[in-house]
Amino acid sequence: MNKFSIAAILATGLALTACEANVKEEGEMPSLDVDVAGDAGDLPEIDVETADVEVGTEEKTIEVPDVDVTMPSEE
Repeated sequence: MNKFSIAAILATGLALTACEANVKEEGEMPSLDVDVAGDAGDLPEIDVETADVEVGTEEKTIEVPDVDVTMPSEE
């Protein structure tokens, strides 16, 4: 597996575990009659709680070493 595939699998796993869904009311299949009349049915009522994500920025100063490059003289 290449690195992109592994990263995609890990991201998918994280996304699937980042929320919790609780079914508050069960759904119902529509009841149909052959005479084109019927009940439309009900979709289930679902309460979804997503993960709280805080995003921010922070300014930092990083010391970078001074590098001197001496090139050999051309003859």
